[in-house]
Amino acid sequence: MESANPYNDACQIRKSRVSGAFRCLLLGSFLLFLQPAQAQTSYIKRYKPLADSLSEVYGVPASVILGVAIIESGAGTSRNAKLLNNHFGIVGKNNLLRTKGIRSRYKQYPTAAASYAGFCQLLSRKRFYAKLKGNNDYKVWLEAMSKSGYSESPAEWKKRVGAAIRKHKLSDTP
Repeated sequence: MESANPYNDACQIRKSRVSGAFRCLLLGSFLLFLQPAQAQTSYIKRYKPLADSLSEVYGVPASVILGVAIIESGAGTSRNAKLLNNHFGIVGKNNLLRTKGIRSRYKQYPTAAASYAGFCQLLSRKRFYAKLKGNNDYKVWLEAMSKSGYSESPAEWKKRVGAAIRKHKLSDTP
């Protein structure tokens, strides 16, 4: 017998064993599409010059850098982006427990620019990097990243990042 009460349905969903990472990905995706287009556009305008310069240095497409940042940080609105300057969901050390009494497994950066550079440095240490460096096809990069374990939900992550890149016309590649 199915429940007619939406509250009960929501409770059943909450009780199911959905991984924390998948819940975060879903929430981030949900928030991304709820954000006003102006907020996303402002985020892109603010960080595109940085992504372009890092693309020149590391050979990672700016579209990939910005697309991942938009999804992982909710265009700069996520708790990680605000408290840790972490725009990419990179795991590591932070001092939030000591300074704010908050536990987090995500790495803290001194600035958002340091987070962007850290992301590119992380990619430069991956096996696929040497083969892809300088290739501007975001689809190839997203495929390699999703296969390398960058996300705990690779298919969904790749789909969301690709959609953000296309939505904001961040790449010349269709």
